[in-house]
Amino acid sequence: MKTSWFDRLLLAGAVLLAVLWVLPLAWVFVLSLKSNAVLMERTDALLSTPFTVANYADILANPAVFRWVLNSCVVAGVQTLLVLFLSSLAGYGFARCQFRGQRWVFAAVLAGLAVPEPAVVIPLHRFFAELGLHNSYAGLILPRLAAPFGVFLMTQFFKAIPRELEEAALMDNASRWRIFWRVILPLTLPAQATLGIFSFLGAWNDYLWPLISATRPEMYTLTLGLAATQTNFAQSEGLGFLMAQAVFAALPVLVLYAFFQRHIVAAVAGGRPA
Repeated sequence: MKTSWFDRLLLAGAVLLAVLWVLPLAWVFVLSLKSNAVLMERTDALLSTPFTVANYADILANPAVFRWVLNSCVVAGVQTLLVLFLSSLAGYGFARCQFRGQRWVFAAVLAGLAVPEPAVVIPLHRFFAELGLHNSYAGLILPRLAAPFGVFLMTQFFKAIPRELEEAALMDNASRWRIFWRVILPLTLPAQATLGIFSFLGAWNDYLWPLISATRPEMYTLTLGLAATQTNFAQSEGLGFLMAQAVFAALPVLVLYAFFQRHIVAAVAGGRPA
């Protein structure tokens, strides 16, 4: 089958956009392999030698880094699982259950998307301070469990599932909970993967709330801990070390995306993964 000139033009445009998207990432990675002394002289010789892994060795030389990685894994992992569970329950309720004021409640949930994070930082800080939850995993996780986008995504996905599946299960005397858990929820794997990626990415890269809630170094997340190790002149005198920190912090997210990429593509396409 011959391809038209229009298809070739679209392909060329897609390749060009992909290259433009990858170039900054490649630039960051290459700079992370350069010594700070070399980068203080020039930053344009990206492909010239010498290369070094000293910047990564400096990161791993700090024993607190492993504690920060553990904190980020616990916070991001538990938060993602709870967001998936709560958003799925709420989405199924809005999609399948009829109750008084349903539209108003759903509108109130979506209104949370319009609330900027800095507007609620002070009330959250005072609330968790009164509960004594700062410098704890609960204090880092609980504020992010309210996920209006997750509720909206799961609601729309549940609405797209035919009701005949539930009706057939009801005829077999299956309970509502069993229908949700055994029949409907497995069909939402693409949406679950997409929401999980966004939730994990947001939790892993979160900086503002850990900066407020975690005041002890042993409770720092990776983003907060790496920022704490930077000097006032990190962007000029420690550029290679700064770029190595960025690559080191991004690796878990890239690995996670590589594993769930087909589910994300299927969710965007509106189908099931192959």
